[in-house]
Formats: sequence, structure tokens, C-alpha cells
Amino acid sequence: MVVGSPATFRIDGSLEAADGDGLLAAQDINEAFLQLTTPEEREHFHRHLELDFGYTLPDVGRLRCNAAQQRGSISLAVRLLPPKIPTIDELELPAICRELAMKPRGLVIITGPTGSGKSTTLAAMIQHLNFNETRHIVTIEDPIEYVYTSIKCAVTQRQLGSDTLSFANALKHILRQDPDVILVGEMRDPDTADAVLTIAETGHFILTTGHAPSATQAIERVV
Repeated sequence: MVVGSPATFRIDGSLEAADGDGLLAAQDINEAFLQLTTPEEREHFHRHLELDFGYTLPDVGRLRCNAAQQRGSISLAVRLLPPKIPTIDELELPAICRELAMKPRGLVIITGPTGSGKSTTLAAMIQHLNFNETRHIVTIEDPIEYVYTSIKCAVTQRQLGSDTLSFANALKHILRQDPDVILVGEMRDPDTADAVLTIAETGHFILTTGHAPSATQAIERVV
């Protein structure tokens, strides 16, 4: 959503403008931004001119949103997530994903470009674990995308900004929370990568994502 352009949707990888809605005005986007965000999120946006956030539409699902300043106005990108966490079978993921989800320790990195399904793959693996094991899962996300209900596992979800200051800061204290499994939404910086590797070396199971075109390049970026 950009001022002066029609609302645009990405469908099967291609952009398509909405029919009949005309061009978006700044007021249209400002009103949408106000409805989707909390006062704390708006304060963060006005300080940093960037904001990643999530929003729940009852009976529809979660929205993953990004707000950015462009040419003096707000632009919005909104991604609709499935209302139900898909299973590994529903996503037709390889059997290795089921095996990896059940590992007692180690590091799993899901890599790929934006929109390739990294977060959904992780969610399916976490949910598989949630149905089959009794462990404490702690997630650190920016923003929280899929909301988990504790089934066999106890699930704690923390969001940057509202629950912790940064990935690195959350990871610094996480071992005192007695986790068995840790999900880090993304390794964005060297401090986070160092903390992820250190925790994996302590015998915990940690899952995360990275932007890399291949598994080899993902490892190269980490080290």
C-alpha cells in the first residue's frame, strides 16, 4: 500500500492492482496504520521510521506487517498467514523435517529468500514437536507470526519491542528460563549469530532462519 497507487496484491509471485478502488490517499494508509498498530508500535515507528509488527484478525488469521516511511508518507506491506498452523504433511515437506524437529540438541537453519516459506516451515516443525514431545519451547520473534497453543509442550513466545529489546539480549538470559527448544526468528547480526552458536554448543536444540540461497552459503554467513 503506497500513497498515489492502487492497493496491490502479490498473487503467485506476480503483482496485481486491485480493481475499482482508485488510488490510495495518505489518509487511507494512515487510518489502516492506526487500526493495525498499538500506541507503543506507533511510537517505535515515529522514532525509527521502520516497523515490523503482527496483527490478529479474528476468524481470519494473523497478519505480518511492515510499515516504512517513503517520500514523507507511510507505506504498508501486509502478509496474510494461514489461520491454522499447517502440518509438515500439508506443506509436503521432506521427511527430514519431521526427523529434525525431534532432535534433542543441535542447530537447524532454514534458509531461502523472502516469501519462500521459512517461517511457515519452522512453524510446522515446532507444531510437530508440540504434538509429540514434552518440552519447553521458547520463541523469540519479530514479530510473532504464528501463535502456538501449548499441547504436549509448554510454549513461551516473546516478541521484540514488547517482550524483549533484541534477539541478542533475549538470548543472553534465555538459559535461565529452562528451555529445551529455542526458536530465533532470524539471525540478523553477528551478536545474535554468536549467541545462537554458543547455545547450540551447550546441548540445547535451536531453530532459526537466514536469508541465503543455499545451505552452504547460510553456514558461511554464520561463521
